[in-house]
Amino acid sequence: MRQQIVAGNWKMNTTIAEGLELARAVAEKVQNPRGAVVFGTPATHLESVGQAIKGYEHLYIAGQNCHQEAKGAYTGEISADMLVSAGATYVIIGHSERRQYFKEDNEMLAKKVDIALQKGLIPIFCCGEPLEIREEDTHVSYVSSQLEASLYHLTEEQFSKIVIAYEPIWAIGTGKTASSAQAQEMHFEIRKALAGKYGATVADATPILYGGSCNATNAAELFGQPDVDGGLIGGASLKADDFVTIINALK
Repeated sequence: MRQQIVAGNWKMNTTIAEGLELARAVAEKVQNPRGAVVFGTPATHLESVGQAIKGYEHLYIAGQNCHQEAKGAYTGEISADMLVSAGATYVIIGHSERRQYFKEDNEMLAKKVDIALQKGLIPIFCCGEPLEIREEDTHVSYVSSQLEASLYHLTEEQFSKIVIAYEPIWAIGTGKTASSAQAQEMHFEIRKALAGKYGATVADATPILYGGSCNATNAAELFGQPDVDGGLIGGASLKADDFVTIINALK
């Protein structure tokens, strides 16, 4: 059975004190989660939150981004080594906001995946289409090209450490949500594309998370789809009760 994961992406929200309160509240309410629970905190919070959840089984922390170089004169950036030293297990790479606002392209993201794997981090690699691509009905080929450009240089062994997060960009922060059928369609197509490159065994073992406005109300239906292995959660991860409900929806 594939690993199930619920990862919260806090984005640029919470002070350290607020983040600690949130993480502790979730940790205390989650009992025997059916999969991994990941807190994607701001970089300033990683060590503190990591210490707060230490000893809770299946709870981990993630960086929201890392630089593609191991070190250097990149003021304000954070390296993969820095994330590891702060206790991170995962790192989110290629989130739609990073692509849109910081112009991260597929070539750069391939380098970020490489450095993350080299340093022992598990990449949560984001892919997904904007509204115009969905309306043109070219979303499957669009997402497939993202995967090919940023991941297909990896060996089978390297790729086996990757987590995919499909985020329909048109359904993030817009109030729109892809239906469970639409989510399943794309997760199936992603898995089929992965099978074409790495074979059915690897594709079947790859966790594919849904990352488009998943919340406490729709999580159970989304996670009930055969190819949806959890979620990358935005706003709902900032509310302890909602995030716990989503975690408990894992199949």
